Amino acid sequence: MKYSLGHEPKTFGDWAYLAIATHFNKILHHETEVIQDKDPEELHQMRVGMRRLRSAILGFSPALNLPQAATEKQVGKVAKILGQLRDIDVLQDILKNQYQPTLPHQEQKYLDLALTTLAKQRKKVFKKVKKLLNEATYIQLKQSFDHWLNNPTYQDIAKIAIADVLPDLLLPQVSRLMLHPGWLVGISFTEGDIEFPDGLSTKEVETLLNNQGLMLHDLRKEGKRSRYNMELFTQFYGDVYHHYLKDIKQLQSVLGDIQDSFVLMEFLDSVFEDKIEQKVSVFSSKLVENRYQKWHEWEILQRKFLNSQSRKELHLTILNPIVVESELETNHNDKKGMNEAVAL
Repeated sequence: MKYSLGHEPKTFGDWAYLAIATHFNKILHHETEVIQDKDPEELHQMRVGMRRLRSAILGFSPALNLPQAATEKQVGKVAKILGQLRDIDVLQDILKNQYQPTLPHQEQKYLDLALTTLAKQRKKVFKKVKKLLNEATYIQLKQSFDHWLNNPTYQDIAKIAIADVLPDLLLPQVSRLMLHPGWLVGISFTEGDIEFPDGLSTKEVETLLNNQGLMLHDLRKEGKRSRYNMELFTQFYGDVYHHYLKDIKQLQSVLGDIQDSFVLMEFLDSVFEDKIEQKVSVFSSKLVENRYQKWHEWEILQRKFLNSQSRKELHLTILNPIVVESELETNHNDKKGMNEAVAL
């Protein structure tokens, strides 16, 4: 069964329903294929659906009256277990397709050992995922969303026009992103003015990432939450909004690549008993080079989002959604916004 609103969305509640229905449909669409485990992309898409559903529940919570079993916490538990399997798939793909073909023969053989270890881990985690998707807790979660989507109930504020509450929906999350301490990694202040580092060496970047990499990883997660929220409402905004959304997506990608690199090193250290540089020195050097390149991409985004004019522009853009009825109707008919909301 595919859930739909059935009429033109106009109110806070309408858009809450549309968001939850869209992401729940996505989860159901990929569930069977995940259990069959023939294509890792199916798992990725189901996990994305779970994460976006959780984000929608949080973002629209003032309007919603959901069943107790259909909370963001319950959705988060499922997403976390799916994420464990997805993380292994990502590591396998990076090792096998991105790095292994570029390495000397001996190091390729060492990576075969690492891939074999990952494959064993994956079998264990997949059993956990398969068990989860057949457990009563997950079935109850689906039934609760099914019941609500067939008989939705809301808080009183759900009746207000969506354009009247859009800034209130978006700005709190965007403000959390803009105030995140991760933006300040590597910079200093002189009499209140930001001083950006220029020409950092590879060693200096590695030191920064080793000391503050977790803060950047947390910034990435904040960026992801902001992106999910902003993508729900692309049809209400123009080019400036879309440009910032693109930058936030790039932030997520760049910092994700840096984090994946460290996760990969940690895994290989466990496989090779902390002798990664001895056994796969070329590979280790490539990881360092990749992080250094990604650092330069990060610096461009860091400078933009710490620029006072850029910050004001983003806030002012969110404060002024498009409210022309005909324009909203056209955008809804071609489903531009929701298509972007479920895109990768």
